[in-house]
Amino acid sequence: MSKLYLKYLLGILALGFASVLPAEHAPVVIVNSVTYPNASLSQNAISAIFGMRLRKWEDGSPIKVFVMPDENPLHIAFSKYVLRVFPYQLRSAWDRLVFSGTGEEPVMVESEQQMRDIVATTPGAIGYLSRSMLDDSVKAVSDD
Repeated sequence: MSKLYLKYLLGILALGFASVLPAEHAPVVIVNSVTYPNASLSQNAISAIFGMRLRKWEDGSPIKVFVMPDENPLHIAFSKYVLRVFPYQLRSAWDRLVFSGTGEEPVMVESEQQMRDIVATTPGAIGYLSRSMLDDSVKAVSDD
């Protein structure tokens, strides 16, 4: 069995497990509420930001992207339901940017608590949380 086939199979299995997340654990895109108070982004903008293709906010300030590890159930759900790609496709895009020297991968955080804390305290930050982890320290992004 080829390595690519195995990755594809594992991705499908992981997405199957992610589809059983309750609504309160559904992923929500969040931003630093001080630097980006309007918190409204189109689906295309969200995909471009997390694909590391859009690197600056409208005001020219840098976007700092935070994500969870590839095998994290919330990351899998985020990839599938928000970005509409498999996690391995997202990883592949990041790896291409790094390898070609044209970009960098997002910053990895280990937990939702760490994600919320770092997005809340980092100017220009964007990440995601389960709905149950939202509080006033970060701003949930609405679709345009």
